[in-house]
Amino acid sequence: MNRWIGWVCILLPLLVPSISWAETGIPAVTVTTNGDGSQDYTVSLQILGLMTLLTFLPAMVVLMSSFTRIIVVLAILRQALGLQQTPSNQVLLGMSLFMTLFVMTPVMDRIYEDAVVPYMEEQVTARSALDRAAVPLRAFMLSQTRISDLNTFLEISGTTNVTTPEETPMRVLIPAFVTSELKTAFQIGFMLFLPFLVIDLVVASVLMAMGMMMLSPMIVSLPFKIMLFVLVDGWSLVMGTLAGSFGI
Repeated sequence: MNRWIGWVCILLPLLVPSISWAETGIPAVTVTTNGDGSQDYTVSLQILGLMTLLTFLPAMVVLMSSFTRIIVVLAILRQALGLQQTPSNQVLLGMSLFMTLFVMTPVMDRIYEDAVVPYMEEQVTARSALDRAAVPLRAFMLSQTRISDLNTFLEISGTTNVTTPEETPMRVLIPAFVTSELKTAFQIGFMLFLPFLVIDLVVASVLMAMGMMMLSPMIVSLPFKIMLFVLVDGWSLVMGTLAGSFGI
């Protein structure tokens, strides 16, 4: 026991400067009220908010960009070709992600110039930077959202003080945008499905006429669908159509 008391007596003077430094160091939580009524937070709180925001990054990429339309169209295309695992899910996700970066580049450039650069140069506060970053993203989402979908979610939410689409709150705009993206993706997928459906019907009719009813039409039609898709340079057409559907 005496030995432990001795260790405490030795270490206590070493711990006192650390304790006093922690008490007099940079405060972890400080909120400063500006003259215009806005509030600024310490860097520690800003970092905490940023790390929390990063957990929502996958949902933001999926629901607030062109990712949803691209991945749904590619999944329908794979189903139309009759290929269950080729291309694999990893390949489709990678293609969708880089196509999303390609489509969203103008929006990200505006966010970087209008919000990130001024914030890094300490010209605006974090709150103001977020408001500036939302402007080009909102403009992109509104350009791809149908008025009917906006009205539907405005009625569901009970929002009545909106006179123009630009005044739509984000909690209403995001589900309306996703609904419009799904509708557009299924429309494009339907047009992609038609030629492959015709090939399946022709092959099934020929096999039935030849009395080969035990032979699966999918096995025979698969190479014809792949050959047709390759001959018309299908991947380039699909990617070009997807990029053109966003006005690029």
